[in-house]
Amino acid sequence: MKNRIVRAIAGSFILISLLLALYVNINWLWFTAFVGANLLQSSMTKWCLLEDILKKFGVTD
Repeated sequence: MKNRIVRAIAGSFILISLLLALYVNINWLWFTAFVGANLLQSSMTKWCLLEDILKKFGVTD
């Protein structure tokens, strides 16, 4: 359950930031890059801040 939520939020952030880059300001692509870098870091270290936040809100596996 938690993995699905993390993926849904990350995907939403990427799509929203791409739309913002197209219609508001190109600098929103930096947010897209940040989300991508965070996903890459998470895959290598097996640690994700969003998982810790969800755990504090009571979301379990």
